[in-house]
Amino acid sequence: MGKITTILLDCDNTLVLSEDLAFEACAELANEILEKMQIDVRYTGPSLLKDFVGQNFRGMMFSLCKKYNFTLTEAEFDSYVDRELGKVIEVLEKKVQPCPGAMEELEKVQQSYHLAVVSSSALSRVQASIRKVGMDKLFNPNEVFSAATSLPKPTSKPDPAIYLHACSELGVKPGECVAVEDSRSGAAAAKNAQIPLIGYVGPYDEEEKVTMRNVLKDEYNAIYVMGHWNEFPEALKKVEEAVA
Repeated sequence: MGKITTILLDCDNTLVLSEDLAFEACAELANEILEKMQIDVRYTGPSLLKDFVGQNFRGMMFSLCKKYNFTLTEAEFDSYVDRELGKVIEVLEKKVQPCPGAMEELEKVQQSYHLAVVSSSALSRVQASIRKVGMDKLFNPNEVFSAATSLPKPTSKPDPAIYLHACSELGVKPGECVAVEDSRSGAAAAKNAQIPLIGYVGPYDEEEKVTMRNVLKDEYNAIYVMGHWNEFPEALKKVEEAVA
């Protein structure tokens, strides 16, 4: 093994196929907010996912406020966040599935690398997701990090704060880690934290895979972009070679 000691894994659509399920629930609340603000725009789950993939619900609401020029009080923010979390966890506990091959590949490397989860989503949502698919056994419960929950001030990727927090808690330098991310915001967070990146485009449709593969490589300097988790050994090899 080279300089890389730690693998930092995004959760949604990287470990588990959760984004479509979660964004359906998010769309209901987003539309409720827009209607309340008398804004004549409505989202479906897929259209919300396209615009805000990789952001947690709090980050999404900030983006909606900015995009449509309205404000919410802190109490309103907190209320909507709590409602969204309950809706999403209920759906995930029933329906979420693992990203194909993720469990198998991570089981192969867990004795050689330190594994941790670094997500924008609320900690209870991440825990529910990985528990449902049996991945909780791969991670120390104290090493599942959430930008929405683990920080003194909640934030969302692309803010690198959650990656820097994870590195600090784990006692590693960013250059000793590799991040695995599927979205622009997640990839930007890793890049901003100066953590080498493996991209993953498995959940996208075929046309989006081509686009995102180029985006992750060209804009966010991904060392390798996986179409399937069975490419993970080759991806790790390329990262080790790049940082050696």
